[in-house]
Amino acid sequence: MEVELIPGLPSDMAMECLIRVSYKWHHVARRVSKRWRNLIDGGDLYRLRKQSGKSSRLACLVQSLPTPSSPALDAKPSHRRTSYGLSVFDPGSYDWDLLPQIPTHPDGLPLFCQVAGAEGKLVVLGGWDPVSWEPLRDVWVYDFRLGSWRRGADMPCARSFFAVGAVKGVVFVAGGHDASKNAMRTASAYDVGRDAWVDAGEMREGRDECEGVVVKGEVWVVGGYGTERQGRFGGSAEVLDVGKGRWRRVEGAWVEGRCPRGCVGEGKDGGLVCWSDEEQLVRVGTCAVRVGDRVVLTGSVCPGAPHGVFSVKVGGKNERLEAVDVPREFSGFVQSGCCVEI
Repeated sequence: MEVELIPGLPSDMAMECLIRVSYKWHHVARRVSKRWRNLIDGGDLYRLRKQSGKSSRLACLVQSLPTPSSPALDAKPSHRRTSYGLSVFDPGSYDWDLLPQIPTHPDGLPLFCQVAGAEGKLVVLGGWDPVSWEPLRDVWVYDFRLGSWRRGADMPCARSFFAVGAVKGVVFVAGGHDASKNAMRTASAYDVGRDAWVDAGEMREGRDECEGVVVKGEVWVVGGYGTERQGRFGGSAEVLDVGKGRWRRVEGAWVEGRCPRGCVGEGKDGGLVCWSDEEQLVRVGTCAVRVGDRVVLTGSVCPGAPHGVFSVKVGGKNERLEAVDVPREFSGFVQSGCCVEI
């Protein structure tokens, strides 16, 4: 005889209760019974949450951690090293949370690492070792169901300042530069479920300091510059048709000379938008993360000004920027971010 999901309740009603349990408690809920664990670990609960519109869309942010406040530290600011952690912001409830650090770097994330959300998991890729500044091939996957990290298969090669985008459980990385500072045009794809990498072809040109954004299921690699152009950003983009595995070039997709890092978004007409131009309150140090029908924006109005967090609903008639009340421990600079749907 099958054990009831919740004693005394019909199965459909019990399932309606379970899909409403906050993602924060899934790692605890899976310990209640074997059936609960199978529902959560097997992914059935996540699929039902998504189908019923009960899933949580979270902004996961690579954010500088607050430094301890003491006279000794304040007297010698040059001796302090900025450390980064992973903040989680829920635009639906306005709740904030901090994820545990990855096991290999308990004092802070690798510098300039990239993040992507796939199949309800958060993937952290590459970056520089905070002590040696050596580029890393490391991949770490945070499973919200278990509340823990696992080591993923290493990236095929080390790359810095590369583009990233995720489509249907696969994370794509492209461009950046290698250990010799040469701009790269290669791309790779990481299947989170299979924990395996495959080649994703080559772009027409190398693109260092490019930015990745997913538009209508395609991965756009925006801007960047070649080895010989060093810092002179181009205005084109290269787009990967994920289904066909083909790259195409789009001229005039971006503003010539503008660094695209963090500020690229999908525009109303299916093109690209520069959020640092759209919203003056975040014109410096901009980071934009699309979370469902909203965009979470971070940045400041000018150099040295306080760092703010804002939310704007896109696609409607009144796209009004709303300030988010941020606890002090989540007020640091945001380097990059992504959306994870749970």
